[in-house]
Amino acid sequence: MVFNIYDFTGLTEWIHEGLSRSLSPGLTLVVEWALIGAGLLTLVALLGLVLIYLERKVSAVIQQRMGPMRVGPWGMTQTVADVLKLLLKEPLMTRNADKFLFNLAPFIVMTASFLALGALPFALGLHIMDLNIGILYITAITSLGVIGILLGGWASNNKFSLIGAIRSGAQIISYELSVSLAILSIVVLTGSLQISEIINTQQNGWWLFKGHIPALIAFVIFLIAGIAELNRGPFDLPEAESELTAGFHTEYSGFKFAFFFLAEFINMFILAGVGAILFLGGWLPLHFGIDNSFNHVMDFIPPIFWFFGKIFALILLMMWFKWTFPRLRIDQLLKLEWKYLLPLNLLNILLMAFIAMQGWYF
Repeated sequence: MVFNIYDFTGLTEWIHEGLSRSLSPGLTLVVEWALIGAGLLTLVALLGLVLIYLERKVSAVIQQRMGPMRVGPWGMTQTVADVLKLLLKEPLMTRNADKFLFNLAPFIVMTASFLALGALPFALGLHIMDLNIGILYITAITSLGVIGILLGGWASNNKFSLIGAIRSGAQIISYELSVSLAILSIVVLTGSLQISEIINTQQNGWWLFKGHIPALIAFVIFLIAGIAELNRGPFDLPEAESELTAGFHTEYSGFKFAFFFLAEFINMFILAGVGAILFLGGWLPLHFGIDNSFNHVMDFIPPIFWFFGKIFALILLMMWFKWTFPRLRIDQLLKLEWKYLLPLNLLNILLMAFIAMQGWYF
C-alpha cells in the first residue's frame, strides 16, 4: 500500500482489509469504531488547544497587546495549563439544583458537537460517514445542543442561568431559520444534500464565485446567522458578563464548564467546515478559468491542507467579527433576524431558485 496524501481512499481501504483478514466482521466494525472515536477525541483535543490559543492571540492583536506570553514559548502552553487547572477544580453544585439534569447538560452539548463533527469530510477519501442527507444531518444534530443549554440553565436553580438559557433558546431557534435557508440556497443549485456530491459540483469553480450575487448574499447571511447561533460575540447575549455573570453556565465549574467552553470552539470549527463545503469547494483547490499554469500549481497543495486552510480562514474572520463589534441588546438581536435577515433570505432563495431553473450560473 502506497500512502497518497492527495487521496486517503487507499489508506482507509488498506486498514479495513487488514482488520478484516485478522478479525471477524463484527469485531472489525467495533475496532474501526474505536479507531474513529480515538481519532475524533484527538482531533477535538487538538482543536481545543489550538483554537483557544488562537482566540487569545487574535483578540490581543486587535486590542494592541501581547496576549498569553508566560507559560511556554509565546504562551503556547497556556491552554494546557488552563486545562489542567479545570481538571483539578472541584465540581461544585448549588444545593437545590437538579443533580441529574445539571450533570447531563454539558454531555448533551458535547455529544451534539461530536456527532456533527463525524459528518465533515477532511479530505478526499477521509470521510467518516458520507450520508446522502449529510447537510440535513449536520443541521439537525447541531440543533440538539440548545437542549443541553436549556437543561443546564434550568437545572442550575439560578436566575441568571435561567435567563441566559432562555435567551440562548430564543436566539438559536430564531437564527437557525436563516442558517437553514442559506444552506438551502446552495442545495437548490446542487440538487443534492450529500456532502461529497456538493463538493464535486464545484470542480470547475466554487459556488461563492459561480453562484452570482445570491450565493454571496447567502454566504454573508450564513456567517452572520451562524455566529449568532454559536452565541459568539457580538451576539453573546446568553452569557453577557455585564448582565448575567456567565449566563447559562454560571454555576458550572471544573471539567463540566470545560465541556461548554470546548463545545463552542468545536461548533465554530463545524460552522466553518460547513461554510467551506457549501461555498468554498470543501477540499477542492482554487481554480481560475482556463489558466492551466495557475491551476496546476494549486493542484500540488494536498486537499487536507485546502480544507483546513479554508476552515481556519473562516474562523479568523469570525474571531475578527467578535472582537470588532460591540454586543447587541436582545431586542436588537431578534429584530436583526426577524425584520432583516429572514425576509432577505426568503427573497434570496427565490432568486436562487430562478437562477438554478434558468441555468444561469457558471
